[in-house]
Amino acid sequence: MQQPIRVFIVEDHVIFLEGLKRILDDIDGIRVSGIASTGQAFLDQLNSMETDVVLMDIRMPGLDGIETTERALRTRPDLKIIVFSIFGEADYLHSMILLGINGFVLKSTSLANLEKAIRTVADGGQFFSPELNVVLAKRLRQVSSADIATFTKKENEILQYLCRGLSTREISDLLSVSKRTVEGYRAKMIQKAGVSNTTNLVIYAFRNNLVRIESSGAENISGDKKNNI
Repeated sequence: MQQPIRVFIVEDHVIFLEGLKRILDDIDGIRVSGIASTGQAFLDQLNSMETDVVLMDIRMPGLDGIETTERALRTRPDLKIIVFSIFGEADYLHSMILLGINGFVLKSTSLANLEKAIRTVADGGQFFSPELNVVLAKRLRQVSSADIATFTKKENEILQYLCRGLSTREISDLLSVSKRTVEGYRAKMIQKAGVSNTTNLVIYAFRNNLVRIESSGAENISGDKKNNI
């Protein structure tokens, strides 16, 4: 039997925290492994916690989410962190991505998209709320396009999927190839771009205007209100 995805929630609004915990615990295959209402409380549990994904708020009393994430990743670089915030401003998004987060999801998102973000990141992918793509692209694009890596048609196709937050498994299913094949293409792109990991490859793609922004394809956050967080 497959083990559930363990999620640790860092959120200072206690009522929201408890509600989110109940919601996630009701999802098949996901279990909340711990909660913290401050960044320091999260860091105090860092060495002993066993979790697959961390949901991190940004604005908290004391240590904010940015500083908490920076300290946490210094100690546990293996942590997979999704920022879960009402704030989607470019500066927050840019700062957190540069720290090495694996996703950024707005609190206005649907439960279905939050679940998808958790499963995608747990599976080794990245997930960013689609409406943040335009913000990210404007913030990261460079004026100069010198020395931009050249990718093959297949590499570019996979790159688009990576920037949309699809996991290796989802990409392999879409392209009808093995996960190992997708991982091989991704490793080659990382090498060509001269970056260290998939998150930095996504940053590189946005920075150098290699991503097709589809604003009309943003997730539906105003549909079924019963599924909204």
